[in-house]
Amino acid sequence: MSSSAVRPFLVNKDEDGLFRLTVRETRYNSQGYPLVTSTLQPETFKTATAAKVHAREVFGAVTGDYATK
Repeated sequence: MSSSAVRPFLVNKDEDGLFRLTVRETRYNSQGYPLVTSTLQPETFKTATAAKVHAREVFGAVTGDYATK
């Protein structure tokens, strides 16, 4: 079982130089193994900050919920 938790929001730059937001949901199986489902959002953003603001407004993200890798 992994001791590190997956942050629910991933902000990455795509090949066009725009930022994309991926929403990740973590569930655990009966042995406690994490199962992560990732959903890439259709919106693109000019900055990482704009992606984070969108996550806050739409998904209720808070500080510390973001990952860049």
